Amino acid sequence: MDREPVLFEKKDGKGIITIDRPKVLNALDWDTFFKFQAGLEDMIADDSVRVIIITGAGKRAFISGGDVGEELKMNGLVSYRWALTGHKLCATIESCPKPVIAAVNGYALGGGFEIALACDFRICSENAQFGAPESKLGVCCGFGGNIRLPRVVGITKAKEMLMTGKFIDSAEAYRVGLVNRVVPVDNLMDEVDDFCKDLLNKSAVTLDIIKHAVNYGTEIDLRSAAQYEAALFGVVSGTDDKYEGMTAFLEKRPAEFTDK
Repeated sequence: MDREPVLFEKKDGKGIITIDRPKVLNALDWDTFFKFQAGLEDMIADDSVRVIIITGAGKRAFISGGDVGEELKMNGLVSYRWALTGHKLCATIESCPKPVIAAVNGYALGGGFEIALACDFRICSENAQFGAPESKLGVCCGFGGNIRLPRVVGITKAKEMLMTGKFIDSAEAYRVGLVNRVVPVDNLMDEVDDFCKDLLNKSAVTLDIIKHAVNYGTEIDLRSAAQYEAALFGVVSGTDDKYEGMTAFLEKRPAEFTDK
């Protein structure tokens, strides 16, 4: 039987999505995209999944980008549809009401880099390499890299990476604020599990609202963002979890959130 290109696992409140195409360093093709999108949507709809983790099989690559052999065959119209497919996936990740973590092992390049940028957090192994080599191939990013990278590392650094196509290692990625943590290769998933502990004990409603406040609030003017934040504060203050959290604080006990 053919090997499935994407693996899905649900355990202990976590949904783990693993791109599993090791022969091509977990590169993306149409089939992988469609299965990735469907599995991601399933995890978003599953209330038992509170945090989503995206990673790549093995230690050599997170996602090495699009499958160049497949992309070479695409004409302009097909390339446009390919880009829209990538944008849909990245937008689903970015707008997901649950925290999404990219566990980056090895290469995160091209489309894989763009998927990592759409995640809320990026935790990488010491052998991680990040880059947008599209300029070396005579094209540009098509899944949002030109848009999201400047928002993460600043315009100057983004232009350098996008125009030169040069990779940066894990240490440089941490220095420029691209990743949250850098860990030894063999400790990556253990570190991700540890990171999840500080998310899994929070109200899912509250985390969703914080994500909306940050993502949308940074895209609009300050005055509108302040009004939006105030409205969200009013919404979250009407939840059962607000009452439970504050009551637990006053009673000096751990809160038991119900996500309501």
